[in-house]
Amino acid sequence: MPTTVIFQPDLFQFLRQLKRHNNRVWFAKNKERYQQVVVEPAMAFISGFALPLAKLTPRFVADARPTRGSLFRIYRDTRFATDKTPYKTHIGIHFSHESGKDAHAPVFYLHMEPDGCFAAAGVWHPDNRALTKIRTSIVGQPEQWKKVIRKLELEGESLTRPPKGFAPDHPFIADLKRRDFVASVALSEEQVCAPTFLREFTAACRKMVPLVEFTTKALGLKF
Repeated sequence: MPTTVIFQPDLFQFLRQLKRHNNRVWFAKNKERYQQVVVEPAMAFISGFALPLAKLTPRFVADARPTRGSLFRIYRDTRFATDKTPYKTHIGIHFSHESGKDAHAPVFYLHMEPDGCFAAAGVWHPDNRALTKIRTSIVGQPEQWKKVIRKLELEGESLTRPPKGFAPDHPFIADLKRRDFVASVALSEEQVCAPTFLREFTAACRKMVPLVEFTTKALGLKF
């Protein structure tokens, strides 16, 4: 795997300044800089991850388009938000299943934010139908699920009570109560800006493959 610096420290400097000046005037003055330190490296990273991703699973896509691809928009949807600041102060890159781009479907994800970088994978806030499918798969394949969580610490929200239709004394009741099936691997800014980052991100995703495979198949999709 190539070892080339893709993201520069300027990325995090830009995000720190954006947090202090989160307005359209400042962003307009720095839009060319945004293209240079965020969009162009992100496209290179997405393209570079295409082959490693295909080796993890051929069903997930690295889409190196600047819009409607793997790079999330930096513009916030403020229509129903109390916070009206127009821009996100982090960079998100997602690698989704080929069947579609449902934000709540299984995904590999890279989050870059000053003092808060991480790789993540799994299913975030699935709807009730998807939740039931995943929970039913856990009940139906307990040994397989045990292998999934053996080396992963799951994160996210959980119900306070057992979900309807599932036994409250089930050995995996803590997981059946989950509303998210997500794991993550923390990353430092130094790691992100290192020439070995593509390799490190691939290793983090490989660690989380069992979770993505289980949830993908639970939703009736090919892995």
